[in-house]
Amino acid sequence: MTAVRLPPGYRIEPLRRDHPPRSAFHSGQEEVDDWLANKALQNQEKHLSATKVLIDPVGAIAGFYTLATAQVDFADLPPKLFRRLPRRNLPVAVLAWLGVREGDQGQGHGRRLLAQALRDSYDAGQIFPFVAVILDCIDDKALRFYQRWDFCPLPGHNYRLFLSWSQLQAMATGC
Repeated sequence: MTAVRLPPGYRIEPLRRDHPPRSAFHSGQEEVDDWLANKALQNQEKHLSATKVLIDPVGAIAGFYTLATAQVDFADLPPKLFRRLPRRNLPVAVLAWLGVREGDQGQGHGRRLLAQALRDSYDAGQIFPFVAVILDCIDDKALRFYQRWDFCPLPGHNYRLFLSWSQLQAMATGC
């Protein structure tokens, strides 16, 4: 996974209090918009998650993603993944939120944000190991988007997807 190329004038940076009003961001998904407007910075300041924003050439937020960590019970993972793992709660990276402004959808920003989120996860995994990246899809459209990136459903959870560490590592290293 090489560096993510952004369109001219765009940049990705950690969410800050002095960014443009987060309430002006509208993705078409009320839950996604509410997270960015009301909870992302608060959770980041409490060191519960980290949010990065895609800033457009005029300084507005065009998209964002939020990463966090969690644990899952080994039994919640597919047998092929947990076969050689200890039978306890296991660390995972969580892609908690990803949103693109309505007017910017269909321009590849979601793909770019996901690529950067996975790059950040891979880099973090070099220091704080985890067994997979997991996420919860908000709807069928999101499900199809993530499945194009080789995310697979966790057993018994059609909208909770995972990407194993070995898959992430292969993406990041090209192997």
